[in-house]
Amino acid sequence: MRRTVQGNVKLKHLNRSGDWPSGNPRFYFRPKGQKGRALPDLPAHHPEWLEAYSAMLRDYDGSKPPPTVTHPTGSIGAALRAYLVSDHFLGLAQSTRGVWRRMIEDIESLYGRGRLADLRSRHIRQDLARLGPHPANNRLKVWRGFSRWCVDAGLIDADPARDVRKRAAPQTDGHKAWSREDVAAFRAHWPHDTAQRLAFELMHRTCASIGDACQLSPGMVRDGWLTYRRKKSGSEATCPFTVPGPDWFEADDHLAKCLAAAPRHMTFLVTRSGAARSHKAAAQWFSRACSDAGLAELSAHGIRKHRAAIFKENGATNEQRMAILGHETEAEATRYSRSADLRKIVSGTEVPTRSDPSSNSVELSKEIKGR
Repeated sequence: MRRTVQGNVKLKHLNRSGDWPSGNPRFYFRPKGQKGRALPDLPAHHPEWLEAYSAMLRDYDGSKPPPTVTHPTGSIGAALRAYLVSDHFLGLAQSTRGVWRRMIEDIESLYGRGRLADLRSRHIRQDLARLGPHPANNRLKVWRGFSRWCVDAGLIDADPARDVRKRAAPQTDGHKAWSREDVAAFRAHWPHDTAQRLAFELMHRTCASIGDACQLSPGMVRDGWLTYRRKKSGSEATCPFTVPGPDWFEADDHLAKCLAAAPRHMTFLVTRSGAARSHKAAAQWFSRACSDAGLAELSAHGIRKHRAAIFKENGATNEQRMAILGHETEAEATRYSRSADLRKIVSGTEVPTRSDPSSNSVELSKEIKGR
């Protein structure tokens, strides 16, 4: 069900059930087939109410529950079904659960009728041998998580995945990092009043992934800083949003111009109808924007690597880069900034000077306060 709560913005999965004793409308977030959760006792336009709704919407992935399947007691299939509702599986990040569930359902379809007590390391190796190195190593993570849980749950005595080794895989840098020339080309193609440019500038400013960028909202800005929790790792990330950042951050006024031209909604990135943009489709949508700008080899994730490299070139410490990108280890921070220009690091980088370092933040602050 969609209800109009604020202006012409329609919010999904809302049911009204009278009013709170305070007089505020009582709303429940109730997707089809799920138990409703009450929204706070606040006006529906209040920032904390909107932030709570946004959090519930992020938690709900909109997918249908898996079909009910019956397996004999003691079978691999029965154990897999039990694992899907275990604390270990449900404690994984939502994006990880989606990937693992698909592999678990494939394992179930292939080996679900087998006896769990008969599962051996060689069976797992035979399953992985059908795949290439990277897919096999990703599937091995699922086998290891499932097998450890089976041991902890008392279903088996020995872990059959413990002695299965990872496959040797060719080293790659993953998503290609953007260069300054790539950034200029994208900006030249997409003007400030387009959704594609707004998405780019939001990711460029915050260093958020495309999935996290879809959840960012004005309600997350406090005292000029935007703070959010990453969907993938659950770690917290923060960045100067409407306040002057350090010189190494290289803040600019592009995002302020985009927000000035964009309609005002609960989240920064929305569809043409004003609905929050789905993180599942956003990556492909932005990849098409890159292709249209003549940058087909680039993706949204490369923006994070570009910014991490710029920060390193400009002298930012590991801790500073980790705080903005939401990294939890220094190894991860180092890997993301691998494309930094080593010559600039060795010789010292001249950070572009700004005539008025606070002017850009003032303009951006005006846009945020007006939302």
